[in-house]
Amino acid sequence: MFDLDKWQEILFTIKKNKLRTFLTGFSVAWGIFMLIFLLGSGKGLQNGIEHQFRDDATNSIFIRRGQTTMAYNGLQPGRKIKFSNEDYDIIKNTIPKIEYLSSRYYIPGSDQISYNNEYGNFSILTVHPDHKYIERTNTIEGRFINGKDITEYRKVASIGKLVKEALFKDEDALGKYIKINNILFKVVGVFKDAGGEDQMRTVFLPISTAQKIFSGENTVHTILLTAKNASVEESKNMVYLIRKKFAKKHNFDVEDVSAINIRNNVEQFKQFKDMFSAINLFIWIIGIGTLIAGIVGVSNIMIIVVKERTKEIGIRKALGATPASIISLILLESVLITAFSGYIGLVMGVGLLELISSAMPDGEFFMNPNVDFNTAISATLLLIFSGALAGYFPARKAAKIKPIVALRDE
Repeated sequence: MFDLDKWQEILFTIKKNKLRTFLTGFSVAWGIFMLIFLLGSGKGLQNGIEHQFRDDATNSIFIRRGQTTMAYNGLQPGRKIKFSNEDYDIIKNTIPKIEYLSSRYYIPGSDQISYNNEYGNFSILTVHPDHKYIERTNTIEGRFINGKDITEYRKVASIGKLVKEALFKDEDALGKYIKINNILFKVVGVFKDAGGEDQMRTVFLPISTAQKIFSGENTVHTILLTAKNASVEESKNMVYLIRKKFAKKHNFDVEDVSAINIRNNVEQFKQFKDMFSAINLFIWIIGIGTLIAGIVGVSNIMIIVVKERTKEIGIRKALGATPASIISLILLESVLITAFSGYIGLVMGVGLLELISSAMPDGEFFMNPNVDFNTAISATLLLIFSGALAGYFPARKAAKIKPIVALRDE
């Protein structure tokens, strides 16, 4: 039942001690503000790092040609390693736990593409069909490169959304022919890519066709794969096995890491996840520590309040006030100060994050700082509980005061 007199008394007490109440509330508000702001900033940093993986499967492994830095079997350092289709076959046939596999061949000097009287410079990648899974390519019209395109050396292309808009305008691109180095390729698909605009300015061709038409013979520049349900240790074993087999084939020391460059996204993504788990734990410790300091301040204030009102409490008890009514009075005042101050800190923290998010352009390592709804609710509930806890012990002490002792208090 709502007790108006009790609330009026609480508000009168707060109003009477404005500075003390303000300083107490400020410490609580600052604690929750710091907790929300630090959590939001940590989320912004996490979003930025995850953005770096937006274009690649997080279980992907990239193998690129390098240059030897160690002498081996009478061969001098400085040799450039060259990949071929045989290297693709070695990985395909001998490396376990492979989910998807593709290789790339880069066509030299062929970035200009035309359709009728429209021209544009775009990236050209020649790949295997699995490439769409490794680089998260989403076909929105037609299809991607398929197995028959590879085996039958078809002159087909899957083009990015921005390539279609630049060359075809509002015209349907499927079934039309684009020209690359004066050779016609039939458009069989249009795609979007999580990697952003640069990735959607790309044209994919079958690698076998490109090698045959553009004098690539069986040259391969990069090999990409994804590890199926592989742990970090399993992915490391895959990397070592690849390096070992390539070292044997290309005649370089297996310890010469510069001979071939391997990026293990399984390991890197796990490292980032572990790092952010540690950061979030650290943020919670700092934020809750700051919040606890504020709550202790509330508790100390309530002890002072009880001390100042000892005689008043004695009179109340002499007139028949129950211990429960005394406890509820102190508890309500504590919860009111804590909850209101915490709410102000919560709003300020969320507001600052929104301001930063709207004013700051998305960067490479910091994007969209925010705190999810569940965290905000949890913080609010934590505040209410903490406020009740902060006021409980002084309230319990007040309820135990004997009227005769309280009336003698000076």
